[in-house]
Amino acid sequence: MNDFRGRGTTKAYLSESFLRSPDARALRILAEYMEPESRLAHYQIDDTIVFMGSARFIARDQAQAEVKAAEAGKGNLEEAKLRLEMSQYYEAARELAHRLTLWSKSLSEEERRFVVCTGGGPGIMEAANRGASEARGANVGLSISIPIEQTDNPYITRELAFQFHYFFMRKFWFAYLAKAVIFFPGGFGTFDELFEVLTLVQTKKVRKHMPLVLFGTDYWKDVVNFKALVRYGTISPEDLDLFRITDSVDEAFEHVVSELTKHMESERGATL
Repeated sequence: MNDFRGRGTTKAYLSESFLRSPDARALRILAEYMEPESRLAHYQIDDTIVFMGSARFIARDQAQAEVKAAEAGKGNLEEAKLRLEMSQYYEAARELAHRLTLWSKSLSEEERRFVVCTGGGPGIMEAANRGASEARGANVGLSISIPIEQTDNPYITRELAFQFHYFFMRKFWFAYLAKAVIFFPGGFGTFDELFEVLTLVQTKKVRKHMPLVLFGTDYWKDVVNFKALVRYGTISPEDLDLFRITDSVDEAFEHVVSELTKHMESERGATL
């Protein structure tokens, strides 16, 4: 039951109790559409290259330090070695975002095209924002408030750091401006995003051309048996052409740049 006490002398749009109430949910949802739209337009963000992946991976130098500490008896050596192995994906995301940002900056001085965009947190997200920042490029972070505290990584362009309450609005902004999406190894969140994007592309709800890259051949072939989906008849053989799997930063870069260049002018401004 709503408590309307104290609202009578306050304008509705200034009433915090109302704006936080169930009755104002539609306004909060709309705000998570309109405020990002306004800010992205102001900073001339026309389209993005989205990086998805685990928040748990760390940089190689940090992982090496953890292994050294564990060998000295401070920490779990097996876990430290695994984190060092998985740090290859942090470094790959960092390098790929750096190279894509340098390429995008060479396209135009009047507008920002193909800006790196992430979920704004640690791990692969931090790596991609970091690579873009090291290339002196603007980059976007779409963070989400969740019970497990997630703080924005320090590499996001300050004016392009967004905080969402609703997962579906955050995912809308991932898909809406994306012209390419690169998926690194990740957990439930990455899988949620991967299969939503695949579904949008497969069903042609995304009308724009959008290259999809799954980075990490062994990981993706181990955790998702895409060929089994074909074998059981739940997807078509041509659905395997919706994405490319690779372990190579060079191949990922060349594929994304080639596809974006091919469709750059014909799909300028195209969204969902």
